[in-house]
Amino acid sequence: MKKVLGYIVDTVMILAIAVALLYFYSQDYLKTSVPNEKVLFIPKGSTKSIINYLNKKGYNLNIIDYYFIKQNGYPQAGWINLKEKNLSRRVFFQRLTHSRAMGINITLIPGETTHIVIEQLAKKYMLSVTKLHTFYDKFSPYKEGVIFADSYTFYKGISEEKLMKILIEKSLKKHKELSNKLLKKYNQKEWFEKYITIASIITKEAASTNEMKKISSVIYNRLKKGMKLQMDGTLNHGKFSHDKVTPLMIKEDNSPFNTYKIKALPPYPICIVEPLSVDAAINPLKTTYLYFMKKDSKSHNFSSTYQGHLKNIKK
Repeated sequence: MKKVLGYIVDTVMILAIAVALLYFYSQDYLKTSVPNEKVLFIPKGSTKSIINYLNKKGYNLNIIDYYFIKQNGYPQAGWINLKEKNLSRRVFFQRLTHSRAMGINITLIPGETTHIVIEQLAKKYMLSVTKLHTFYDKFSPYKEGVIFADSYTFYKGISEEKLMKILIEKSLKKHKELSNKLLKKYNQKEWFEKYITIASIITKEAASTNEMKKISSVIYNRLKKGMKLQMDGTLNHGKFSHDKVTPLMIKEDNSPFNTYKIKALPPYPICIVEPLSVDAAINPLKTTYLYFMKKDSKSHNFSSTYQGHLKNIKK
């Protein structure tokens, strides 16, 4: 019995010494430096796949480092700022697993089409235009007008799918909130096919925010009389966002956005919008205006008759 107890005591002591030695060794090991960059890109994947990626970049991490990283947490995907170069392993592992991905801001302007917006997103975040279009079609209920004009922040390294999913979800939330605020209800079909479509035309046509409700009144007055809207802005849809509208373009465009040919609103919005144009679409001025003609870069002349419109053209 004494021999057994002696054996147990000796074993415990050996284990305690081994643990102590391992602890002191690990503390010294964690003080060694890692030749890291200040700003580092971390791909999505398992901890092992991330270590393999870092090793290809010259970090020389091993199985011991793997367990220390796992002990700290999970590496954050995206571009992260480690704040310093050549950190100790202890600090490197801690920042690798706790630093938040760096955000990059982008402001989406009212009046731009989704086609142009996707090109801007692809350039800003170094993503595939084709994939962004694919995931926009997957998540968006309409081909245009769903993305809300606003400022957004995404991190470098985000995937096309995740960016578009977040963007569409945030935008639809804003649309719903604005509808509930202005209409006290939210009907997605009515919201997009009527109000956001009108708001998008207002955005394209108005020379300033002060004109928005006047433009809105012209749209409603023409629709009520069964007149064609005949508005150039509707032809600046999709990839034609910045094209100059010409008589040839009006003649050759047979899309449902050519309001020189159709007697109704386009089937869905022609561009992205913001709250001011939406408010104008819901609350137009009470006027008899049916026409407007460009006066200068900041305003139009409005008229209720064709004769008055011709006078404004002569001006």
